[in-house]
Amino acid sequence: MNVKKFTAATSREALRKVRDALGPDAVILSNRPVDGVVEILALDNDDVASLAAPAPGSEMAQPQPRLDLNAFEPEAPAFVNRRGSAPALAAAPEHVYATRGAPTPQAQPEPEFVAEHGYANRRAAQPEPGFDMAAMTSMMSAAIAQAKESAAQEMSGMMYELRAMRGMMETQLAELSWGNTPQREPQKAAVLREMLAAGFSASLARYLVDKMPANKDAAEAMRWIKTVLARNLTTMADEDNLFEKGGVFALVGPTGVGKTTTTAKLAARCVMRHGPEKLALITTDAYRIGGHEQLRIYGKILGVMVHSVKDEADLRIALKELRNKHTVLIDTIGVSQRDQMVTEQVAMLQGSGADVKRLLCLNATSTNETLAEVVRAYQGSGLHGCIMTKLDEAASIGNVLDVVIRQKLNLHYISNGQRVPEDLHLADRAMLIDRAFRSRRDAAAAFDDADLPLMMAGTSKRDESLKGVRFG
Repeated sequence: MNVKKFTAATSREALRKVRDALGPDAVILSNRPVDGVVEILALDNDDVASLAAPAPGSEMAQPQPRLDLNAFEPEAPAFVNRRGSAPALAAAPEHVYATRGAPTPQAQPEPEFVAEHGYANRRAAQPEPGFDMAAMTSMMSAAIAQAKESAAQEMSGMMYELRAMRGMMETQLAELSWGNTPQREPQKAAVLREMLAAGFSASLARYLVDKMPANKDAAEAMRWIKTVLARNLTTMADEDNLFEKGGVFALVGPTGVGKTTTTAKLAARCVMRHGPEKLALITTDAYRIGGHEQLRIYGKILGVMVHSVKDEADLRIALKELRNKHTVLIDTIGVSQRDQMVTEQVAMLQGSGADVKRLLCLNATSTNETLAEVVRAYQGSGLHGCIMTKLDEAASIGNVLDVVIRQKLNLHYISNGQRVPEDLHLADRAMLIDRAFRSRRDAAAAFDDADLPLMMAGTSKRDESLKGVRFG
């Protein structure tokens, strides 16, 4: 058995060496990484066939003709009766008989007869000493399994390369498509610059520009864009509906987004409408130093009792005791969107035994990608709405509006300061859209026409979040 070893930097190069040396029918015995390279042990297909075939010149390799019984006539012994006498039989049968008590004789061919006719005895038909058929079968099965695994890995690598090539081709085609846009349709280029400068994502900007009616100048195009954005921005028109119905509301979001201050602002609005006896405050922030005390100070000013809970069992008991309250506000602990505790917090609120409506606080100073990640983490079975915080600290708000539109969230309030309760306002769609473009109008000049193809090339027309955008 002539086993050959091949080494290369990758499995593909090693397999290519095997095919070049042993042909496409070679059998792979092993494939493993060794010292930073890939080592393959392979066997020629002819060598594999020779393992099962007898060695030339051996008795197994000789032809075995059929045995001709008429070629010889063994001598028939006398018939033995029960008394032990052996009378001579005049007409003995051609076959040999034996009584029941006597062993049946078996005719054995003579050695000269065997040599003359080329017969091999039954022992010669067995495998040669030292040949382990079970071990060979196991080795071949392992080699076949290894070959299949290698083929699967090779196919996976090829699919990855094909997807990468497809993405590269789409990017290049998009660059070519958008390369002449500033010259052919200058109004589209102007709209793109305005939307990107306002903080809107390139995906949403490209989608709206593609759907924008033709034959519009820059001013008409911007009015159309603002109208479409306002139409797709869902806001709470009247807070009377929220406070009249009441219920249990939990403010959730990452650390430092302003949940405790926003909770105090909502509590003040509720007290002004229904009085302190109709409101209850709950905090789950038992980790942050001073977190519980901050809400307790707000509650003392408003004349509202603040309850502290640690887990789902405490929350269930507290909500059961406060079921006669018109409104219950829960200030939750801030958890990073990448922390496993987000899932645990959502499960705790959903398993509290009450209909807890979760309001997500979105930091206006965060990037588009970060906000989208926060929404995906806190989405759970569904958010009742969201509140935009730190509006006074944000250089642009298009990033928040973009996420709210694409994630189809209901924007309830915007918070633009630390004053309680003054710095909390109902979300006004037209005002927010106008502010998004007005605050960053000068920044639009920073986007050169040559940069637009590169920025648009990374967008995808298959963004599922844009399918529900309404234009009319």
